Amino acid sequence: MDRLDDMLAFIKVVDTKSFTAAADRLNLSKSVVSRRIGELENRLGARLLNRTTRKLSLTEVGQAYYERCARILADLEEAEQAVADLHAAPRGRLRVNAPVSFGVRHLAPAVAEFLNRYPLIEVDLELNDRFVDLVDEGYDLAIRVGRLRDSSLIARRLAPARAVVCASPAYLEQHGTPQTPEDLSNHRCLIYTNLPTPEIWHFKVDGEVRGVRVSGPMRGNNGDFLRDAAIAGVGIVLSPTFLCGDALSSGALRAFLSDCMIAEASVNAVYPQNRHLSPKVRVFVDFLVQRFGQRPYWDCALLETLQPDAERDIELFEPS
Repeated sequence: MDRLDDMLAFIKVVDTKSFTAAADRLNLSKSVVSRRIGELENRLGARLLNRTTRKLSLTEVGQAYYERCARILADLEEAEQAVADLHAAPRGRLRVNAPVSFGVRHLAPAVAEFLNRYPLIEVDLELNDRFVDLVDEGYDLAIRVGRLRDSSLIARRLAPARAVVCASPAYLEQHGTPQTPEDLSNHRCLIYTNLPTPEIWHFKVDGEVRGVRVSGPMRGNNGDFLRDAAIAGVGIVLSPTFLCGDALSSGALRAFLSDCMIAEASVNAVYPQNRHLSPKVRVFVDFLVQRFGQRPYWDCALLETLQPDAERDIELFEPS
């Protein structure tokens, strides 16, 4: 314990650049702090600080020792906090970022239920479709849909991100139902512009990925806008099921070409990498995993129409 006290005194002197200020921070007398630094240097057999009447500075050995001490004390504090967190009720302000459409339709209702369950947590939910830097902008976590970019963030899958090609019954009755992906080039397609290649829709046919160029009367950067246009009979839309699932259930939209969709995407919670995840983030992510799951409620109508082995081949193939 004496060694830890000496290390703490040394860290405070360096951080404040003053024996007097360090003593105030530690609630000790200046003479006690000075004695601890002296005992520390004697035990190490090395001078750690250059002292003048006007200035304190680290020696080369002191700089190396300071960096090691700072890490040791930080680890100790983190270990104690981790133990405390295990016994404390989750609390505090939770900053969350999410895409607009998913946030409005699914995350906002989930947050309302979450807050009823965890009344000591406050949620600050910001919705936008831009890519945010969690660390620089101070978010605790973000919800991201699609394939994730390589990063140092931790990701946890919340649900599959399935997508379908669909249109209204009226449109299909008037123009016919495409039987192959290539047929789409002769139809009025509604194009979501937030994708890297908006006019190229990708499908898997006979084990090979094919890109089909589409065109149509409407383009937009919001999925709700395009889904509503498809319901109105304007054209065919490639839509994530978390947007069009209710329309599929009601019959306002009909899905087709489901056996050609490409897999391997998901709705994810991403958060900065910390050795000890804060309780508020942990319980929120656990709650979302439980609420959405591998067979989310918005996919009910779609999955009822598929063979069991086809479910894994209809997931969203581009980030959103």
